[in-house]
Amino acid sequence: MRIVELIIDENDEYSGVDAISLVESPAISENWVALNRIEEKYKFKAIDEDKRILIGALLVPNRMIYRRDGKDEYYIHFTKDTVKRASELYLKKGHANNATYEHIQEVQNVSLVESWIVEDKINDKSALYNLDLPIGTWVGAMKIENEELWKMAKVDGTIKGFSIEGYFEEKAKLSTEKETSLNKDINTNLSILLNRLKTIENGKQKSN
Repeated sequence: MRIVELIIDENDEYSGVDAISLVESPAISENWVALNRIEEKYKFKAIDEDKRILIGALLVPNRMIYRRDGKDEYYIHFTKDTVKRASELYLKKGHANNATYEHIQEVQNVSLVESWIVEDKINDKSALYNLDLPIGTWVGAMKIENEELWKMAKVDGTIKGFSIEGYFEEKAKLSTEKETSLNKDINTNLSILLNRLKTIENGKQKSN
């Protein structure tokens, strides 16, 4: 089964994570990525029930995630660099208040109030909440001021964790596209150069 690395296309303004979803079950479609097959150790923890803040993993690096598009089955993954860049762009683009429920319904009064990358498993803040997360994991603290969603998360247990959603490119595909574009530029420049040399040569022959 093939393994696909997903990356952020820096030339595409829509590339990267654009929302965080409160979820229980997965939803996946084409190059739009929705990830939330939540393992027990990745479920969020309540860090302050009075302030209604939940903390959990948003994106884990080098984790193989099963995908299926029709008959095509494969795995996708993100490197530590891509996870870090995704976390940076998410805040830079002002997406902190973008939230959905089950990747379907946009919801209000849910905000990312804290975000960081795990750099030390022992001393990282996530360890205080018994989250055993790999180095390079993007962790987020979400403030849930939506009454219905808070009940679903902390009372009913319907919502079990966070899931990112957004657009990413396949590394091989993007590399091929860039290579094709580069080859076109090289061929164009070579053609221009050859035409100029031909013009110069013709000029010399006329002079003789």
